[in-house]
Amino acid sequence: MNTSSTTASLRDGTPFISEYQASERARVISNVDYQLTFFLSEQSQFRAISTVNFELNGTAKNLTLDLNQANIISMIVNGSKIYPKYNGSYITLSPSLLQSGQNTIAIEFTREHSTNGEGLHRFVDPVDGKVYLYSHFEPAAAQQMFAVFDQPDLKASFQLNVHAPKDWQVISAMRESSISAQGNDNVWVFPASPKLSPYNFSLHAGPYHMWQDNSGPYPMRLFSRQSVTEQVTPQDWFTYTKQGLYFFDRYFGIPYPFKKYDQVLVPDFLYGAMENAAAITFSEDRFLFNAKMTASQKERLAGVIMHEMAHQWFGDLVTMKWWNGLWLNESFAAFMGTLATAEATEFTHAWRTFYASGKQRAYELDSLVTTHPIEVPVATTQNAFDNIDAITYQKGASTLNQLSHLLGKETFRQGVKQYLTEFSYQNAQLDDFIGSLAKASNRDLSQWTQEWLYKAGVNSIKAEYTCANGMISDFQLVQRAVSDEFPTLREQKVKIGLFYQRQHGVEEHQTAVVTYKGARTNVSELVGAYCPDLVYPNLDDWGFVKVDLDQRSMNTAKQALNKVHDPLLRSMLWQSMWDSVLDGQAPLNDFINVALINAPLEQDYTILGQVISNLLRAKEMLDLMAPANKQYADKVSRALSQMSLRMTMEHHKNSDFQRRWFSAYVSLSTQSDPLKHLQQLLTGTTKVKGLVLDQDLRWDIIRQLNRFDYGNAYALLQREKMTDTSDSGEKAALAAEVIRPQAHLKRQWLNTIEHSQAMPFSKLRVAMFNLYPAEQNLLSAATAEQRLANLIELDKKGPVFMRSYTQALIPRACSIDNITMIDQVLNTETGLSKLTRRALLETRQNEYRCINIKQLVKPQ
Repeated sequence: MNTSSTTASLRDGTPFISEYQASERARVISNVDYQLTFFLSEQSQFRAISTVNFELNGTAKNLTLDLNQANIISMIVNGSKIYPKYNGSYITLSPSLLQSGQNTIAIEFTREHSTNGEGLHRFVDPVDGKVYLYSHFEPAAAQQMFAVFDQPDLKASFQLNVHAPKDWQVISAMRESSISAQGNDNVWVFPASPKLSPYNFSLHAGPYHMWQDNSGPYPMRLFSRQSVTEQVTPQDWFTYTKQGLYFFDRYFGIPYPFKKYDQVLVPDFLYGAMENAAAITFSEDRFLFNAKMTASQKERLAGVIMHEMAHQWFGDLVTMKWWNGLWLNESFAAFMGTLATAEATEFTHAWRTFYASGKQRAYELDSLVTTHPIEVPVATTQNAFDNIDAITYQKGASTLNQLSHLLGKETFRQGVKQYLTEFSYQNAQLDDFIGSLAKASNRDLSQWTQEWLYKAGVNSIKAEYTCANGMISDFQLVQRAVSDEFPTLREQKVKIGLFYQRQHGVEEHQTAVVTYKGARTNVSELVGAYCPDLVYPNLDDWGFVKVDLDQRSMNTAKQALNKVHDPLLRSMLWQSMWDSVLDGQAPLNDFINVALINAPLEQDYTILGQVISNLLRAKEMLDLMAPANKQYADKVSRALSQMSLRMTMEHHKNSDFQRRWFSAYVSLSTQSDPLKHLQQLLTGTTKVKGLVLDQDLRWDIIRQLNRFDYGNAYALLQREKMTDTSDSGEKAALAAEVIRPQAHLKRQWLNTIEHSQAMPFSKLRVAMFNLYPAEQNLLSAATAEQRLANLIELDKKGPVFMRSYTQALIPRACSIDNITMIDQVLNTETGLSKLTRRALLETRQNEYRCINIKQLVKPQ
């Protein structure tokens, strides 16, 4: 008898299951299907009957069935009514009750609805009191709604019956086969689904408003709460959805695997969206607006629709075996979502947006001490999301993009098609995916896989060249590891561009496509070219690599930025200048000075968003550095707010540009004159030509006025709160109240965040992210020790709570004293979760970086 494996297969009483325990369960369980009956109402509880059919192969010792925090009414195993051995997390199944071959377990139970965005979440609309339900199961929360073997490699079909009020819609993976009246309810009957992993199944119910469109290749529906229908533009949703369905059918060469395409806008959602099979959920907070959508908002909508649609094939049709494969799902969807947005919609610049936003976050994370390989072990379902970040999404997507260039785009597509065809309705692993690509390309990808997927860290490249008599005499690409701790050098295919300053702009003269590896790669084809003014060694952004500009190129970028006509190159040069600040190679002043000159000249909407985002980060850094650089910070604040207002006024004929500049003006207004102007705009005593203050902008202004407790800000908050009673209005009012710079208020809210059992998590999260803005560093310092001391106890609240808490409330102060406090926690609190420990390590490293940046700031 192997006692170690027996011990390992015993669960610990929590809802979480280890990879080993899941593999042991999958070894003996097969051919699972669920018959689920739910009795839904407006009450805080629901009743359900879970019938689980499965085949048992071999011994059933230590077999468990997941069911979280339920009140079990009855349990029948293979026809015998039994008293369950239940600990609130799972039921332990006695081997004597089971048989080799077919088994059936039926459990009737009641359970409270969830209010934290997991399981079967319940939401009461504050406008009309209507109740809405929706499910969210990833990574392992299906057990909060029914009895289930809650792991991705036990795929099953789901047959669903739902009793619900007559004015409700019920939405799931399949379209209902019948709806019949039964007393005060309707009974919805759904046919059995194709085989799905539990986390891909879903159920949403409530008096949702429905739009339909049958103009595409598959029936499309869109749902939202009734009180927000005026904020929904169904035509945009259906247009992008239809474009995506046509694109993916062609790209994959496999028809969409489900019979209909439903999308549901839901409140209090933890994430941006979720790829439930044929019933995708989207966060209202991200996709509902009180005015006409801006270009960036439309692009984000299109991009997320495409991302979740890619998952219908890659994630739902073919699913990872265990959570270490989640990165491949998300990386692939991020890659395909961007590709589809660029090629199937009007947002042909989608790859530039990808570069300027998520990819930069991936570079930052990959440069930290807490970086990790793309493919990492996942010990238990509790750890499934520990490493779900920009490395998983955007670095992974960039890696796949690089691989498509390395292999050839059509070869890559054929490999993907091969993979999806071979593993349809099954589970697969990384080796299966890489094997399909290797077969399609007739290339051994084992070394590539080791370098890119199993080794952490990011590299940089720099062009080193010499010129003689105006011509290049030697040209090399120099690759280095950004961190000595992660020394792997990688093979990559990139395009090098040589540029020259001319009277009308910076013009490209010559390019070279190079596959480089190792520390140095000779580029002989550029020898003999005219000596360039600017070299960019990752033109068109094929590679995942940080670019270290040579000094001549950096000088050209600073002097002639607005004369660079290629928008992607211009975006990358802006980024190089910002990176030089973050890497301690140039003072923050340099970037701010370049931005004050060039940002007003920027005619590209996407790049403008990138520049403003970095200016807001620069302003936040200066606020954290106070009081050391207060005089300079005030000067910068005044200059940036004046620039933003001027550009808001100049763009009165372009609503997208005007709104982007005005949003910057609101965020950058920290002194009495601009705050007074904002208050006058809010009360209508002054106006800006072309600008319409919709409800979202009104709340933005109220939050900023309360952030600095300017004038009668609190009275304006209370008045607006009476006017806008919507869910988004409640959250905006909460943000404006929490952000007020009052010590007693901060302590009250911190206590609520850490101890409240009654407030919905969605509102606690709003409070977390508004409690301590950067300039309120003295107020933050007053509770910093308390927040750090409480981490060990707060960690028990689990990963959903701690992901937000650690992002928002681990103290930041740009000081050695703060680093010392963090060190104390890291050295003494050895029981912290991996998630919380990682957040502390990242904060500490960012504190050191902030101190370095502060030391380089030149008083002006």
